[in-house]
Amino acid sequence: MPNPTETEAGPPRRRERLAVAVAEALRQRIANGALPVGARLPTEQRLIDEFNVSRTVVREAIAELRAKGLVEPRQGVGVFVMPGAEPEPGLLSGDFTRLSEVLELLEFRMGVEIEAAGLAAMRRSSRQEAEILLAHDRMIAAVDIGGSAVDADFGLHLAIAAATNNHFYSDVLTYLGRRTIPRSRLGESAEATTSYLRKVIVEHARIIEAIERQDPDGARLAMRHHLTESQRRYRALGGLPAGAES
Repeated sequence: MPNPTETEAGPPRRRERLAVAVAEALRQRIANGALPVGARLPTEQRLIDEFNVSRTVVREAIAELRAKGLVEPRQGVGVFVMPGAEPEPGLLSGDFTRLSEVLELLEFRMGVEIEAAGLAAMRRSSRQEAEILLAHDRMIAAVDIGGSAVDADFGLHLAIAAATNNHFYSDVLTYLGRRTIPRSRLGESAEATTSYLRKVIVEHARIIEAIERQDPDGARLAMRHHLTESQRRYRALGGLPAGAES
């Protein structure tokens, strides 16, 4: 995602597209119950940090949700999900408490993110490379303090998708949202989560190294390894036999 200053300086159509993407990501959280009726949306600053966009983009996204009757701003308090915004069926409408759904999602991600990693290695700009590294550092910091690293993990994958310079990759991940990182749904203990995340960080580092050296085949291989290992770990968590890598 572009940083705030570049977003403000960019053409209006680009800003509008970013606002639509942010609004869609929030709409998905409302639809799947991650933001239930009556819940307060994250603060403006938190949304700016999460999506790495400008204040203007966030405000336009909120305005779009308000126009659809999904949220209501309350002065001095925040923005809240409206009663009419009921969960709806559609893409990713499952609750992801079933291990089979998590494994199917990881399988789907392979079809998108392996090629995204290869394209990012070929096309990434120096700024996009810096954004990928920043996302990686944020995840390391989150793990080091024992906090949730779901947003940082999703941010890294989104940064890689953005570095393809093909907006469909980042649009797809933005649409799917942070539920593409499903581990928090499976009831892991804090100790298991930390152990898991240390392995994920190492796998991410291999993907990033290949992108840095502009090695598309290496990046694809590293992303495949990462997602395959995620499948293996979730299968082990559920006591399932190892599956095929593809």
